[in-house]
Amino acid sequence: MKAAGGQNAKDTLDLAFQISNVLDTGLDRHTLSLLIALLDRGINPEPLSALIRELSSPPTQSDPSSNSSSVAKP
Repeated sequence: MKAAGGQNAKDTLDLAFQISNVLDTGLDRHTLSLLIALLDRGINPEPLSALIRELSSPPTQSDPSSNSSSVAKP
């Protein structure tokens, strides 16, 4: 019976990965697996999705003049 459960989990991940690709999320299979595991453990999906969006977005360019004050000069 354990093999059937493992196959079911693999099938579920495969389906989720296909949906992820159709939606062009940019998530790889391993990351998607980790996210599903977190959701299975009761993590709230809304803050998790906000975190993923924040981490996936390109870094914003800050004002170069404000950046130079934080850099140590030789």
